Amino acid sequence: MTTKNVEELAKRQVARDEARITGDRRTSQSMRQVFVEFWKHPSPYILSTYLLAAVVGRVLAGPGEWWELLLPVGLIAIMPVVEWVIHVFILHWKPRRIAGIKIDPLLSRKHRAHHRDPRAIPLVFIPWQVELTLGPLGLLVAWAVTPTWTAAFSLLVANLVLLSAYEWTHYLLHSDYRPKSRWYRSVWRNHRLHHYKSEHYWFTVTTAATADRLFGTYPDPATVPTSPTARNLHGLDS
Repeated sequence: MTTKNVEELAKRQVARDEARITGDRRTSQSMRQVFVEFWKHPSPYILSTYLLAAVVGRVLAGPGEWWELLLPVGLIAIMPVVEWVIHVFILHWKPRRIAGIKIDPLLSRKHRAHHRDPRAIPLVFIPWQVELTLGPLGLLVAWAVTPTWTAAFSLLVANLVLLSAYEWTHYLLHSDYRPKSRWYRSVWRNHRLHHYKSEHYWFTVTTAATADRLFGTYPDPATVPTSPTARNLHGLDS
């Protein structure tokens, strides 16, 4: 089977699965419409406030070193792996008891709710309770791993930009905006497969399966059976 045939087969399978699960027809939205909707949720306001504060901090910190320009490059390089690790080990965390204490983080609980209803836009975003900690925590980590305040703020700015890009991309993937570019079609398809085909594969969100290829979670969709727990992670609701 050719790559083109596999892509077409996967597209039809995902469309059938999504129609069966959602029970409604998707409509098409313009970029302007989805952008306006994006700003009706807390996430962009929290992240943009932190980003503005980080930029002001970077300016006030004064001139930096040339190598600080490498910080965003490094973050971009490792982002697919970080995304994959967080998705697999935190978002898909199965609740368990350790030393008699139930470990079930808010991020994991919200992500299970997101899988139960992928069409619920409020569940697409990082929980606001978690996002409120990201500015102070991000600054603390940046300060701990860099030698100067200028580098710390440079790292924080880059990190918040990438986090904002993640939030926007994930939101866009779950909106009714139809993909146009080749890159976006690829990312859109992979994320559809993750939600409507099998939750065990296709974990990357902002890249076209880079880390999935690296870690062996990018199979031929035609060989993957539809998972009965794609909307019920770990079968906890059964």
